[in-house]
Amino acid sequence: MQQFTDEEIRKMQERLFELKQEHRDLDDVINRLTMSSDVEELQIKRFKKRKLKLKDTISKLENTLIPDILA
Repeated sequence: MQQFTDEEIRKMQERLFELKQEHRDLDDVINRLTMSSDVEELQIKRFKKRKLKLKDTISKLENTLIPDILA
């Protein structure tokens, strides 16, 4: 198990906060675009793909910060 310094943990927590904010922002954008009359399907698909990548990155970072107790 890798040990992190307090500074490394702080930076990871900041990055996690930023990623979660971007994920929420993308969610809002996707919702607005889907309610729009002139929907750009390709753009929505790109936003959804980015949102999924963010979710994966968030999960990995959370697992790094909070390792599985059973591991």
